Amino acid sequence: MPPVRSGIADYTRDLVAALTGAAEIDVFVASTDEVDTAHETGAPARYATAHDFPWRHHRAPYDLTIFQMGNSWCHDFMWPYLFRYPGLVVLHDGHLHHARAWSLLRRGRSDDYRAELAFNHPELPREAAEAALAGLGGTLYYFWPMLRSVVTSARAVAVHSEALADEIRGSFPDADVHVIRMGVPAVAPRSEQVAAVRERHGLAPTTLVLAAFGGVTPEKRLRPLFDAVAIARRYQPDLRLLLVGPAHPHYDVMSEAQSAGVADLVTVTGFVADAELPAYLAAADIVSCLRFPSAGETSASWLRALAAGRPTLVSDLPQQAALPTLDPRSWTVAANLRAGSGPIAVSIDLLDEVHSLTLALKHLSTDPERRRSLGASARRYWAANHTVDLMASDYRDVIARASIRPAPRVSLPSHLRPDGMKHLRELLSPFADVAVPLERP
Repeated sequence: MPPVRSGIADYTRDLVAALTGAAEIDVFVASTDEVDTAHETGAPARYATAHDFPWRHHRAPYDLTIFQMGNSWCHDFMWPYLFRYPGLVVLHDGHLHHARAWSLLRRGRSDDYRAELAFNHPELPREAAEAALAGLGGTLYYFWPMLRSVVTSARAVAVHSEALADEIRGSFPDADVHVIRMGVPAVAPRSEQVAAVRERHGLAPTTLVLAAFGGVTPEKRLRPLFDAVAIARRYQPDLRLLLVGPAHPHYDVMSEAQSAGVADLVTVTGFVADAELPAYLAAADIVSCLRFPSAGETSASWLRALAAGRPTLVSDLPQQAALPTLDPRSWTVAANLRAGSGPIAVSIDLLDEVHSLTLALKHLSTDPERRRSLGASARRYWAANHTVDLMASDYRDVIARASIRPAPRVSLPSHLRPDGMKHLRELLSPFADVAVPLERP
């Protein structure tokens, strides 16, 4: 939860507020900073650190435990509770390997990593784990999602797209899998706030602004975007690229922009507070929401751009294959349109990335009516599918079903359900002659 800088933290904050009144909610987080922030902002739920969960649950058992999980370091603290207190697991990504490998290997738990990889992917040779142990995981993690332990031990699983739900059902037929639409709020900034953003970054009112939101990493397809911008600037000389988010030490984005010949067009804002994002979205004429490799996620920043009525560029990924998007090579719709809807984004073919991006930017930068039409359709699509109220409604339905389901009986690697009394027995072992034998309650 905030102040952790995570899209899932913002999502969960909005969700808790939307469910208040429908259920009595306690929120368990990793740090006292999160608890303090909740108290300072008057959050509508009781907050505590996760260490308080076992005794509270023992004293007054909860009807359902909900885990908000993504392929991120900031969900590391949840793993000890996942298998002791099975509940509804909301997977924001279809892969957890990066986060789980980071969690285990940074603690030197090589044998536990080997055991988990073998359990989650029994089809792999035993030697497969050695690649990660040698520091060579990287892109390989995308091939091995490490979901079996989490999915098969949960009372229910929820994801944010039909494509990911179908994929998980195909791999785990006995799992109870649901789709919960991701919801984001729409906040209309004041005109002076939008003007202030442009002025802050030296953008004239007539400048065409292409923006990308979130961490500044290669996965946002920035190099192909830079190469396309290098060509598109010939058709739209007053073009600027605004990267709204923190830079990462492992990626020298300005060096990349320099080699593409567009460093003079690129501005990196650094971290932008959540309250300022609506003004940044409104200041953008086009929003790039490209992503590859993908962990099967639904992009909250893309949904926020739709809610803001912005024309967007998206990568042609499996979880987005059914969306009504435009192919910039023909400007035809790439999926069937429902009655009353229109194309909501421009879809970029990963095998023709720079060419498709160049065509999209050339056209959109010189056709304000196309930008307006795409933005209007995007806003209607958000209102029909991705509001916070719709998300809360889906949660209420899934919670009602998950809360009456029993926890599955599944045999897991022993370290995932450790003996909670083992450490105490070891401490008392020198006093074995005088200590009272310990029994489980």
